[in-house]
Amino acid sequence: MAKSESPVESFKRALQHATRSLAEQPDLEVSFASDGPRLAGKTAVLPHPPRDMGERDAARIRGEADRIALRMAHHDEAAHNRLRPHESRAAAVFEAVEQARLEAIGSNALGGVRENLNSALEYRLERSGMTRPGQEPAMADVLSLMVRERLTGQTPPDGAKAAVDPLRADIEARAGRHLDQLEAAIEDQAAFARLAREVLRDLDIEAGDDRGDDTSDEEDGEDENQKDEAGGDDSDADGEGDGSDGASMERSDKASPDSRSVEDTAGLAEQDLEARDADEGADMAEGQLPNRPDLKGEGGVDAYRVFTREFDEVVDADDLCDPEELERLRVYLDQQLASLTSVVSRLANRLQRRLMAKQSRSWMFDLEEGVLDTARLTRVITDPTSPLSFKEEQDTEFRDTVVTLLLDNSGSMRGRPIMVAAVCADVLARTLERCGVKVEILGFTTRAWKGGQSRDKWIKEGKPLQPGRLNDLRHIVYKAADAPWRRARRNLGLMMREGLLKENIDGEALLWAHNRLMARPEQRRIMMVISDGAPVDDSTLSVNSGHYLERHLRQVIGEIETASPVELMAIGIGHDVTRWYKRALTIVDVEQLGGAMVEKLAELFDEQPKEEQRGVRPRRKAAA
Repeated sequence: MAKSESPVESFKRALQHATRSLAEQPDLEVSFASDGPRLAGKTAVLPHPPRDMGERDAARIRGEADRIALRMAHHDEAAHNRLRPHESRAAAVFEAVEQARLEAIGSNALGGVRENLNSALEYRLERSGMTRPGQEPAMADVLSLMVRERLTGQTPPDGAKAAVDPLRADIEARAGRHLDQLEAAIEDQAAFARLAREVLRDLDIEAGDDRGDDTSDEEDGEDENQKDEAGGDDSDADGEGDGSDGASMERSDKASPDSRSVEDTAGLAEQDLEARDADEGADMAEGQLPNRPDLKGEGGVDAYRVFTREFDEVVDADDLCDPEELERLRVYLDQQLASLTSVVSRLANRLQRRLMAKQSRSWMFDLEEGVLDTARLTRVITDPTSPLSFKEEQDTEFRDTVVTLLLDNSGSMRGRPIMVAAVCADVLARTLERCGVKVEILGFTTRAWKGGQSRDKWIKEGKPLQPGRLNDLRHIVYKAADAPWRRARRNLGLMMREGLLKENIDGEALLWAHNRLMARPEQRRIMMVISDGAPVDDSTLSVNSGHYLERHLRQVIGEIETASPVELMAIGIGHDVTRWYKRALTIVDVEQLGGAMVEKLAELFDEQPKEEQRGVRPRRKAAA
């Protein structure tokens, strides 16, 4: 090892070699990013190891790498898609059982892999909430743990055992015969899948008449449209709640031009858009799903559409959580990032000094009313009848400014990224408020994984082609511009709530935040976007083109940057946002976020407002 190589870099290098070896693919690309773990084509993306990495962290990350490697070595995606049920809940459970098979192969063969997988499993169960008392477990998680027990002999972890045991007797009574047969078929994916389907039917998870494609011979070449429909319905698999996909592994359809992956901690669908950018020419020409028009050639691309806005919501943070829980979450946030808060506060104080220095005060003298002018006290004595002994401070144009902080609340921000973003937004709101600058803090996500009620309505209406955006938006107001910081402080703790962060549709979020800014009376309006990835919504992308959301985001950004008085900038966390935004900054480590936000805001305030740059005179506030 080179002398200059840090322990974390040494760990990454060793993990890359081990992952390629277990996957039996020497050319496998292994990278590290904040939105890992996921699998996209021939690229395995793993989470960044923390700087102060302990043995538990190392084992967890090794376990995530082993899960991806085992999937690549022992899983046929085409066969999996052909045998997967069409109905969403059944598809989620089927996926969890298949992942249990893959992990069992590795656990039975290698003791080290078994320990790594166990560490990753315990972490996922904690994050999904299954280990919490009173939490109703998802059937996908319960059945996955029972299949794991059948195949490896390992009982569920202590925290999850209490959730599995109440359901065990009923599951054994109804599906025990087919569960017992799974071990003999562990090396045969097709036979194992058919047995898994029988288990689903035994438990009434899958309807008896929904036999999917497993009734026909694999070699018979089924109807292409039926295959495509099965592929499209994959994105319905949202299980029974936020934790329903907790045991499912990221999927990458090798035959599809837009491969999608599902984050295993909560069923998060993530698109590797960078990989598709590189292969766009070859991949887009293959377009197989009937609901996905070819994107090549702008002339054939329809305008951005929304299937229904019936289930969208704009909600205040305190309406999503009771006050006691909000207070607990805020205390937890403060405890987790106590050291970071002090660092960001020092940076914010520096910003405050720069902003206050720009506020050159001026006074109007010799007034008949106002503040007593102490410099003219002698006049009060020598000429008591003189009325011109008062002064008044003139308002500075600098104060007439509002800033919106728009935070990505997608699942890939889970963990430290969302903690850091919340604290930085909190500290900056305090700082700017001291300087007389109003601040609005907004967040954007979706109400459900993979479509929610919008997708259900689309299915009931016969799955019309090219439906457009197909998920329920959730836009959150953490702090309104006119609300004082002390009143909105605890709202930011909501970002720590399990299950809040889901998918992200950036284009509509920018429009929403922009329209709120345009309704403000301030002369200068600034919007800062904090994000760690491209727009991703599995439901929308499964029935539209792979770049549908990204193209809309580019269009919205272009309109704001060229035709709106709003000054827009973005900070990307581990993701290059400079390819979309003209004024943007990309940071590698989330710990750099506080300094980046302070510096970019300082740069904005050092510049002239956009109206003045264009030669347009800013409109003045109407007199009261």
